[in-house]
Amino acid sequence: MLVAGVLPEGARIVEARCMACHQAGGIAPMAFDSVRAIRPWAKAMSQSIRKGTMPPWHADEASSEHLAQVRALTEGEKKTLLTWLDSPDLSKQNFILTPPRAAAGWQLGTPDLILRIPAAEIPAAGTLQYTFLVSRLNFETDRWIAAAEWKIDQTQVVHHINAFVRPPGSSYVREAPVGQLYVASRAERAARRPEEREIDRRELLLGYEPGYQPQGWGAGRAKLIRAGSDMVFEIHYTANGKATRDSSELGLYFARSAPRERVLTISPADANLVIPPGEANYESRVSATLLDEAKLVSMQPHMHLRGKAYRIELNGTRRLLDVPRYDFNWQTTYFFKEPLLLRKGDTLQCTGWFDNSANNRFNPDATKTIYWGDQSWEEMNVGFMEIAIPAGRDADVVKLSGTTRPAGGRAENPR
Repeated sequence: MLVAGVLPEGARIVEARCMACHQAGGIAPMAFDSVRAIRPWAKAMSQSIRKGTMPPWHADEASSEHLAQVRALTEGEKKTLLTWLDSPDLSKQNFILTPPRAAAGWQLGTPDLILRIPAAEIPAAGTLQYTFLVSRLNFETDRWIAAAEWKIDQTQVVHHINAFVRPPGSSYVREAPVGQLYVASRAERAARRPEEREIDRRELLLGYEPGYQPQGWGAGRAKLIRAGSDMVFEIHYTANGKATRDSSELGLYFARSAPRERVLTISPADANLVIPPGEANYESRVSATLLDEAKLVSMQPHMHLRGKAYRIELNGTRRLLDVPRYDFNWQTTYFFKEPLLLRKGDTLQCTGWFDNSANNRFNPDATKTIYWGDQSWEEMNVGFMEIAIPAGRDADVVKLSGTTRPAGGRAENPR
């Protein structure tokens, strides 16, 4: 018989630290809604806690700046939880556990506007190309977005979805039909007008990747959708052996008043990757130099299956984020407790290390030279970062660059 009552401390830690994912409708494959449900997984949970793989949190806090919403367990929590999971008394307990919030529904509340992606049929096998959807917003005036949230229908087949704001006159996939799923060629995706600024071509509103957790940008901050803009969804589905249908959604939350600060996404990327076969420690660097003062709000490393480690540093000396063991399946967006002030001329340097050797158990093929590409068996180095500027200032505030070490050279070992 399942019972309610005063939970053991270990069970309370599971409620607070695990059940956001491990509940009915959550992204985890099993629900920890009672001690009875936990018991078959107790040994695996203990092993994951000792290895530090669960709860998923890949930043090294000792060598990172002050981060918000840290999922890692404290040493005290680890000790308490391990003692409880390893206790013979666990077999006698039948308590009910309650998650801190329900997985179903919108985590940030009911959106002001929901944009729905038409149902997409995902085959059981095959290589799927990027699919695009142009959604008319029909905003007659500028609108400020205080927060946005993804509701992903079939997480097992959604590699990622990016929602881009496409302002009037933009060259970005301009031939794509409105309201229909469309596979754009690489040439269409790359096309742009001469001298077209990136901010006038497209702006990333919100991305979804495995490990996504909804979070707003903070009081007084919002992203701008200019009047007449479209929303362009860049969708990458991945076959997983079972045919299915995905119908994901994006919720928008309008700001109730004009914000003090406009939030922008910057994404320096290294499109010149050439990772030799068997190379265990290939280094790639990209950077963003500030053309005016701004605040750094969040950071998210992005690599694929050969991603090994990642760092983001300010001016080459101040370490802001250190991810010694990158995990493609948990691509966390790291927010600061308080946004970090950046001065004009400051440079944010993002360094990724890649393991293309046979020692990388996730490596699809250690015998191939690897280049930049869309698919998971290809590679990327993108340092997604969100910055905030005064709401009325021009948004063209960064200069981006990328460098890759020469093939055959030796990179610094991050660990």
